[in-house]
Amino acid sequence: MDTAARAVTPLFSGPSRRKGAAAPFLPMSRAEMDALGWDACDIVLVTGDAYVDHPSFGMAIIGRLLEAQGFRVGIIAQPDWQSAEPFKALGRPRVFFGVTGGNMDSMVNRYTADRRLRHDDAYTPGGEGGRRPDRCTLVYAQRCREAFKDVPIVLGGIEASLRRIAHFDYWSEKVRRSVLADAKADLLLYGNAERAVVEVANRLAAGEAPRDLDDIRGVALFRKVPEHFTELHADDLDSADEGAARRPGDVVIRLPSCEQVQADSEAYARASRVLHRESNPGNARPLVQRHGDRDIWLNPPPIPLTTEEMDAVYDLPYARAPHPAYGEAKIPAWEMIRFSVTIMRGCFGGCTFCSITEHEGRIIQSRSEGSILQEIERIRDRTPGFTGVISDIGGPTANMYRMACKDPKVEAACRRPSCVFPGICPNLNTSHDDLIRLYRKVREVKGVKKVLVASGVRYDLAVESPEYVEELVTHHVGGLLKIAPEHTEDGPLDKMMKPGIGTYDRFKAMFDAAAKKAGKKYHLIPYFIAAHPGTTDEDMMNLALWLKANNFRADQVQTFLPSPMATATAMYHSGVNPLRGVRHGASEPVETVKGLRQRRLHKAFLRYHDPENWPVLREALKAMGRADLIGPRPDQLVPAHQPGGGRGPPARRPARHPGTKFTTKGVPIRR
Repeated sequence: MDTAARAVTPLFSGPSRRKGAAAPFLPMSRAEMDALGWDACDIVLVTGDAYVDHPSFGMAIIGRLLEAQGFRVGIIAQPDWQSAEPFKALGRPRVFFGVTGGNMDSMVNRYTADRRLRHDDAYTPGGEGGRRPDRCTLVYAQRCREAFKDVPIVLGGIEASLRRIAHFDYWSEKVRRSVLADAKADLLLYGNAERAVVEVANRLAAGEAPRDLDDIRGVALFRKVPEHFTELHADDLDSADEGAARRPGDVVIRLPSCEQVQADSEAYARASRVLHRESNPGNARPLVQRHGDRDIWLNPPPIPLTTEEMDAVYDLPYARAPHPAYGEAKIPAWEMIRFSVTIMRGCFGGCTFCSITEHEGRIIQSRSEGSILQEIERIRDRTPGFTGVISDIGGPTANMYRMACKDPKVEAACRRPSCVFPGICPNLNTSHDDLIRLYRKVREVKGVKKVLVASGVRYDLAVESPEYVEELVTHHVGGLLKIAPEHTEDGPLDKMMKPGIGTYDRFKAMFDAAAKKAGKKYHLIPYFIAAHPGTTDEDMMNLALWLKANNFRADQVQTFLPSPMATATAMYHSGVNPLRGVRHGASEPVETVKGLRQRRLHKAFLRYHDPENWPVLREALKAMGRADLIGPRPDQLVPAHQPGGGRGPPARRPARHPGTKFTTKGVPIRR
């Protein structure tokens, strides 16, 4: 690794250059700039979300952090992208444009797993859909370039983070280039970018060019490989090495090129595997990927924030409200989080369908008790409508607060994608004591009547602490607790890197016992995924039988959505398993469900109780040789007839091409 890229710059190093008090809100108009006495902005942040000045919104964090460094920061939120004029609203920024799609990937925000356009948007006033374009990071960057062609453009946020290399795009069913190339931006900051954005801003303001910022962690840019670097080639799919060798000195790993991964899905799986293996900040090396005649260079991931740095970020002077320009319009995402508190970041679960690890990393970053308690007091004192109920205290997961490897040296050397799969690592400290103590202190805050836990509970960790389960059930459950076993069958669970259903059974027994002891009638609501890579029709049938046996009737079900850069997306696209070695002739195959009709069949199994799904389920069960599951008995899955005694109209199905037949596992339906 380059020596310079290894250096860590403290987030709040040196004196702040800010003069005067913080702005009540970062300005969104020239009139607000005038009221602040500004002739220009140093940095203009463009976002696909409405501007809510709250630490649950990434653009507010970045804006307030840069303000604390002495920069004049303006916000352009959800601009009309049809021309460059709205991007000139705050004038020419002196240092750079920062561009993000917002808190969600814009394609995930705009489309369902069936590629249907959503008509609402939780991050828009009134929940109105259509206020951002497809792939809005790319579109916004291009409009910024049209507005002021000589101003550097820095991409960030989850949309850019998950598109930092050539990536499979589910919505166009092809591999697209890095968003850095398509957006024609200067830099891309991936992951939690506080440390990187402060250094980028300070160095650009000091006169350095974007191309010179090649030593900052978490930065991607176009760069030639320096002559003194040793290249380890992971792009040779006939080699078993995968670029995993350790070499002294400065080393960079060459991923299969953009053109390779576009032409060869196995090369795509190799690139995914190598990128995920190089994700630990303690040992990750730079990566390089050829795009045409240029190399995109990715420095190692950011160094996680310390507790003191996390506290300082969350203690910045947020207004904790939407910008006044929105008037009385409700922003659903804000309504949902206004009384919630983030206590940690990151996730070491490594679930292959999830993007948290790719974006936030697997090392847990936690706030101090004091910082969390102070934020709760601010909610009590400053947030209109507070009735004494904290709606959530958690983060990407509810119960990884302050968990870490027992040995920092082991953590720095580890290359495992998960700390809890296939079993909990013996080096992982799974103590819930700090979290239990925090819960108890939060409940003691004056004016707080109830503290709920709405973040997902990692139940394979929770079963390690019966005291935590009892504390959770007795004080922090509001009737229903949502958890995510995701499946019952080992095939898909192994591809998800999730624990077996036996762990769920252990947690449920502990949950029920704690609820009974507390005199509560509480219930678990399990979440499941349909059509995940590695899932067969028999797997979904067995899951449906388990749901029926346990009297679960899911009203809202989730179909696997291949988000950019996730490991499960590589499985979906390539049909091989990047959790194992990937090379020509030696890759492990993975069964995938791609056809819309087959995906809807898997979803129908999850909703076995819905009469609309019975015709297609009868058809499928007959083709699978399981007609014995059609009938009225409790152990049978669907009735033989539609309600009212007749066979009724068939369930709504997607149109098929003339001459095609619905099949399950390649066996035609008998008609």
